[in-house]
Amino acid sequence: QNGQRVTIARETSDRRGEGAALGNLGNAYADMGDPWRAIEYYEQHLVIARERSDQRATVNALGNLGSAYADMGEFHRAIEFYEQSLALARAIGDHRGEGQDLGNLGEAYAALGNTQRAIALYEERLAIAIELGDIRGQAYAQMNLGSAYRNLGELQRAIQFHSQALTLFI
Repeated sequence: QNGQRVTIARETSDRRGEGAALGNLGNAYADMGDPWRAIEYYEQHLVIARERSDQRATVNALGNLGSAYADMGEFHRAIEFYEQSLALARAIGDHRGEGQDLGNLGEAYAALGNTQRAIALYEERLAIAIELGDIRGQAYAQMNLGSAYRNLGELQRAIQFHSQALTLFI
């Protein structure tokens, strides 16, 4: 269906729609476990977003590229995209995008073993989620903080964060 949307968008010169459909195709391939195909579509989405000066779409495309590289275990490359996305999200006042990028960066740094950096990013993520009233974001940030403290051997703090996350999920 997204393939049809891309075709229709191209035939009608709807670059915004084309970009959205390409991003959705990337998401579908990512969900299917094919990050290379996802990257192909995310890169096309990014070109169109930049061409249109659509900064929110650019934030999304950059974040999606970061996630695809993270899915492949290429965390340094993922961090490059997440940092670009974060900088733009901050520049345009996209607090939701900023929070997502902070959480994604935290996960990438955690995967690289830089737990202290991950914790700092998760704490920033949590603060933004609280500010936005984003309960789900708060829960995931606290869950990530719990995992980070568990990795450091600070089990009581880990239990505290995981317990707080659980109360938000139920």
